[in-house]
Amino acid sequence: MGDDPYSWLEAIDGEQSLDWVERHNVATLARLSGERFEQMRAEGLDVLDADTNIPGVARTGEYLYNFWRDGGQPRGVWRRTTLEEYRKDSPVWDVVIDVDALAAAEDENWVFGGAGIIQPWNKRAIVWLSRGGGDASVVREFDMTTRQFVADGFNLPEAKHDIDFEDEDTVLVGTDFGDGSLTEAGYPRLIKRWRRGTPLEDAETVFSGSASDLMVSVACALQPGFERTFIYRIVDNYNKVTFELRDGELIRLDIPTDSKFAAHREWMMIALVSDWVRGDTTFEAGSVLIADYEQFVAGTVEPHVVFEPGGGDFFAAGAFTGDRFLSIKLRDVATVVEVLTPGSWQAEPLPGVPDNATVGLAGYDVFGDEIFLSTSGFDTPPRLLHGPSAGPVREIKSSPALFDADDLVVTQRFTSSADGTRVPYFLVAHRDSIGCGPTLLLGYGAFRVPRLPGYFGVLGRLWLARGGTFALANIRGGGEYGPAWHEQVLRANRHKVAEDFAAVARDLVAEGVTTAPQLGALGGSAGGLLMGIMLTQYPELFGALVCQQPLLDMRRFHLLPPGAAWTTEFGNPDEPADWEFIKAYSPYHNISAERHYPPVLITTSTRDDRVHPGHARKMAAALEAADHQVLFYEKKEGGHAGASNNAQAAITDALVYEFLLQTLLQYAPR
Repeated sequence: MGDDPYSWLEAIDGEQSLDWVERHNVATLARLSGERFEQMRAEGLDVLDADTNIPGVARTGEYLYNFWRDGGQPRGVWRRTTLEEYRKDSPVWDVVIDVDALAAAEDENWVFGGAGIIQPWNKRAIVWLSRGGGDASVVREFDMTTRQFVADGFNLPEAKHDIDFEDEDTVLVGTDFGDGSLTEAGYPRLIKRWRRGTPLEDAETVFSGSASDLMVSVACALQPGFERTFIYRIVDNYNKVTFELRDGELIRLDIPTDSKFAAHREWMMIALVSDWVRGDTTFEAGSVLIADYEQFVAGTVEPHVVFEPGGGDFFAAGAFTGDRFLSIKLRDVATVVEVLTPGSWQAEPLPGVPDNATVGLAGYDVFGDEIFLSTSGFDTPPRLLHGPSAGPVREIKSSPALFDADDLVVTQRFTSSADGTRVPYFLVAHRDSIGCGPTLLLGYGAFRVPRLPGYFGVLGRLWLARGGTFALANIRGGGEYGPAWHEQVLRANRHKVAEDFAAVARDLVAEGVTTAPQLGALGGSAGGLLMGIMLTQYPELFGALVCQQPLLDMRRFHLLPPGAAWTTEFGNPDEPADWEFIKAYSPYHNISAERHYPPVLITTSTRDDRVHPGHARKMAAALEAADHQVLFYEKKEGGHAGASNNAQAAITDALVYEFLLQTLLQYAPR
């Protein structure tokens, strides 16, 4: 760790580290607690626990399954109901697993990590449970008939797993089998076939990846007549080699490693990230292709182009359901939903989808022909649409307003980044606001993740309802404008993400929305890295910054698990050429005692095993040593999500907005 004076804070559960954390938690709570904080905590919890929130569902067989948490069930319940019952305002639910009762019975801090029922038999399920909300989980087989865990079933101790059923009595599994079984990033390197009634140690290896790979993964498609097993060698975040395991033989699919792939019944879909040359044909980056799976594998057919980017449209997501393909495109960060039917594969608008709303695929039945779509907007509460994949879809659930949006005006604006790139952002402001006012700007800009308009209930109640203005920046690094929007800012071009965000901040001031002392910004994870760069490179643009679950020490990010997985995004600091451009923006290495920084709140979780809490701890310590205004808060659990239940989330939310109100309201007009 060389000359790093705060390396001792990387000891996650070290006594000295936890003492430091506790002292800072006490100081932060003392600074931010008070009557307004308690009011906001209660309001935020009301939003999160509201029984009017739409319960998202996934169909398996005749039932719709949902996981639900509220004040009475803080750890949550996994439950089910029928479609007929679900349509009612107050459906009756059948509780399958009560996580609160399970945690109490086993004296464990269980956080539900999900469950998957093994179709088409629907007799058993795989349940994921983590201690404190981390990515590492315990896996247990669950009997859907007896409602009991299977004592001698497919059960795995805590690790980062990948598991799927090949048939009712066989699983393919990747886990920590012992020495050499994990990649450098800490994920499975081996896939083994484990048969019921045999010890895990006797499982036979069917695939081995490289230690330098991100991970290996498995997916079994079990539609009757179309059973297939796929194994993925995931080289890095953006490249994977796809195999079908057929009769003991691994067949490598002839598709680009950076493409997205899906197979369903007789069809396959390829979404291209880069140009693909096949013979005399070049398929353009951003295109979507569909082919007959067996004919493509046999080399007797070329894929059919069903979408090419153009006219401002970019493919965002898609799924096979029933006998159709559902496509969601982005057009200037607005969603367009279309359905394609085999034969012509002509894209047609899906009947029943509303205009001027963000639409997402909330659920679909791969064994049937049913879809659920979610819709919402900044000032429009969520709705759930339901219907056949060909449409029409109709509203089946709606959520009431969680804050007063009658005087809110939503606009989309554009500004120019340092290199001339046109960068969009959304502005949510009060219709009758006069002059500049406190404004909160959100950003992320990484891993092709788009930030779309949506209904932010807690932000609306705690910030907008108190007169604040809100802006969402659609900066490069996300997926708002296709693959190139992300690829333009990889590695040596990472600084362009910050330039885009800074351009939006400047535009908000130039357009009279706010002033620099009244402008706050918030980001988490890779967005936390962005906040660190804003703090150390662009401090004059902001009055306050909130940095959550952040990456900050870019010299050691690849050494703090699972950071080795992210070198394709940021570069490898062990390579001198890469470190030259990384050190230019690494927040931890660019702290200046001479420059004035705005106040910053840094939050993390002790149990975050995706972004190591050492990043946040060390940054806070270094800022303190340089005599900057920094508050630090670390939850004991919650993982990378930041909270393991709604009560914990409400505390963090109240801390964030109390901090912003204290720092930004002092500059508001009187």
